[in-house]
Amino acid sequence: MKRTIINAMLLPILMLLPAVTLAMPAYAACGNSTAAQQVSTGIDETSGASCDDSQVNGTIRTAVTILSLAIGATSIIVIMISAFKYIVSGGEQNKVANAKSSLIYAMIGLAVAAMAEFLVHFVLYQANHV
Repeated sequence: MKRTIINAMLLPILMLLPAVTLAMPAYAACGNSTAAQQVSTGIDETSGASCDDSQVNGTIRTAVTILSLAIGATSIIVIMISAFKYIVSGGEQNKVANAKSSLIYAMIGLAVAAMAEFLVHFVLYQANHV
């Protein structure tokens, strides 16, 4: 049972992994300065008007949202399956315990995904307003 839950949660993550790894690259050089000048002076001290991190923040925000939706959908499905198993357990202790534990793990996964999305959005909001 645990192997099925792990596979159900791992499959969407592995399917979305290329989206995270193929995200838009960060800028190596902005404005009229060269990359070597930026390394020596620091990226925050360059004067280029095109130096911003809105595309990087947008990519991170999109990736986190997609992963959170996938994990949330998987958790909801596992919650529904666990509730069904609990209903049809017939009072057998092993089946009831198995259904309860998978229900608890699915709820914990849903809570962790929600908190992770909130945390990432909060950090990106704070980074934009500093």
